[in-house]
Amino acid sequence: MFEKELEASIHIAREAMKNIMNYYTHGFHTEIKKDNSPVTEADKTTDKLIRDYLSKLFPKYAFLTEESEDNLERLNNDYVFIIDPLDGTEDYVHKDDEFTCNIGLSYKHIAVMGVVAIPAKNLIYYAVKGEGAYKIDEKGNITRIHVSNKKDDLTCLTSVFHLAPREVELIDKYKDKITSVIKRGSSIKACDIAEGKAEISYRLSDGTKEWDTCAFQIIVEEAGGHVVKLNGEPIKYNREDVYNRGGYLILNSLDNMLL
Repeated sequence: MFEKELEASIHIAREAMKNIMNYYTHGFHTEIKKDNSPVTEADKTTDKLIRDYLSKLFPKYAFLTEESEDNLERLNNDYVFIIDPLDGTEDYVHKDDEFTCNIGLSYKHIAVMGVVAIPAKNLIYYAVKGEGAYKIDEKGNITRIHVSNKKDDLTCLTSVFHLAPREVELIDKYKDKITSVIKRGSSIKACDIAEGKAEISYRLSDGTKEWDTCAFQIIVEEAGGHVVKLNGEPIKYNREDVYNRGGYLILNSLDNMLL
């Protein structure tokens, strides 16, 4: 299932990467949105690029994207593309290469397909429910990925710009288990955990939304890991309230749910 959606999403993710890197190389204008977060021409044009392409191929599917007006009619649709055209806009503005393009698909509130593209590295991570998680490198080679099996000597990935005090406290509390802390931007944290390069990442604030997590959640899950709320339940999608209230953890194993 969802092979057509995956093929289309990978195709348009490649086009999105080109668009994003064109602005990145030649310059872009930045605005500040009502929530004080930055938005660039790359965010807006990439959002339209992806949405226009996928809506033609899947006209009956609903959309929830960061840069488009939300239509709550999506709540009556089993199929919803959930898209963040440029995840990590602050990273993009600061030119640190730590930004992604996220294309997810929710079916009956469950993340079932996800593509995360890393434009500055020309990498793509993807997964479909029940079929494993994969990485396409800059040469086009496809490799199946899996989380690590570590329960000690853990590497924790933190946000470059959004590290909350409670996250710092927990990292310190479990310093006997968490022996390495690395800053990583956007959905790259989830991809690193899915690939076995790290084991845990906290995001213990209300600031993220469905489009921040949908695409990478299925990738982490199909790699053998977990994206869970603080009560241990996986995040559900196509909700009326799109905020991930209370935050979430990305884990290689539920044994590493250190709270």
